[in-house]
Amino acid sequence: MGLLLRGVLLSTFAISAAKFVLPGATMQGGYLTIEDGKFAGWTAEKPACEVVEYPGAIVGPGLVDTHIHGFHNHATTDCDPAAIDDASVALAKSGTTTWLPTTFTESVEDIGRACAAIAQADEARSEDYVGAHIGGIFLEGPFFTTAHVGAQNPKFLIDPTVEVFDGWQEKAGGRIVKSALAAEKDGALEYIAALDARGVVTAIGHSDATYDEALAAVNAGASCFVHTYNGQRGLHHRDPGVTGCAMTTPETYAEIICDGKHVVPAAIKALVDAKGWQHTVLITDCLICGGMPEGEYVSGGMPVVMKGGLCYVKAEDGSTGTIAGSVLTLAKGVKNMVDWQIVTAEQAIRMATEVAARSAKVDHVCGSIKPGRAADLTIFNADMTLAATYVSGTLAE
Repeated sequence: MGLLLRGVLLSTFAISAAKFVLPGATMQGGYLTIEDGKFAGWTAEKPACEVVEYPGAIVGPGLVDTHIHGFHNHATTDCDPAAIDDASVALAKSGTTTWLPTTFTESVEDIGRACAAIAQADEARSEDYVGAHIGGIFLEGPFFTTAHVGAQNPKFLIDPTVEVFDGWQEKAGGRIVKSALAAEKDGALEYIAALDARGVVTAIGHSDATYDEALAAVNAGASCFVHTYNGQRGLHHRDPGVTGCAMTTPETYAEIICDGKHVVPAAIKALVDAKGWQHTVLITDCLICGGMPEGEYVSGGMPVVMKGGLCYVKAEDGSTGTIAGSVLTLAKGVKNMVDWQIVTAEQAIRMATEVAARSAKVDHVCGSIKPGRAADLTIFNADMTLAATYVSGTLAE
């Protein structure tokens, strides 16, 4: 691993840029040194090694996508380690250096197979593999309500049980870090408390819970809200619902799909103003067709149509109806948040790195530029377009 520069493979090099988003502050100028694929540290003085220059750029930690089903014509439902690897390579080239492969509402057996395939892909990776790291697995379903089932398959909706989760966790080799459920389902509070004791995040989503039901779930240990506004009982002045609970519980995290289509910018601003950027998580909820041309695909076992920068469920009569998910890249989502003037560039980067990693309890391995960690970087030009991505100190290209 290293940087190939002018035909020479460098194990030690430094990056210079206009700004570096570090844990304590955003540093102006200076140099970030990388040694053997890991961060060595930032200095104001030029180090005695080769320097790669990114004039005017802002350097942040590698982006962490905590809710993403697939990319580049591959999805978790493929149950294919090679597909997970190919998606990971394409994601790295698009700015994401860590992802939580996210399952769908399927049969218990099929979810188990998806978990096993993700684990197999993770276990088999060699040191010279250059693709987005698998930070863990996110189970989106099958513990949802029909009222807000969205693009999840209603045939496989069940009540949450710890025994079922334990079976999936065994197949995943302990990699499941996050599980979503509707707060009003029978057994929800017991499930949340049990997973909280195991250190696994529970997230409220695809839920028709009242405010009080959602709050009871938070009190039991739920700490995240799935794609806030979408697939949940919304905010009303006499019925604040799940969205209201997301906005008023200060220590929880709220996901937001930042493509401007699932949620319009003004509503995203309302959430960030209520929640604070420190607890708002930028996600993509990207489907199999991310990084692909418009057309018809199969996502989560259901036919979908990608058109106009969005993915829709295809009805039996051939028409398109419910939004199925996005085709967003997280780097574009970061740029959107800055372009819409909702947050600063530094805040947007942190929302897709540090905040995202904390929300899924994977911040001990990703989301920050710290000495000794894998040198995962996403570098943005001054206009917030993607300039470069490094995975463990190697340029993703």
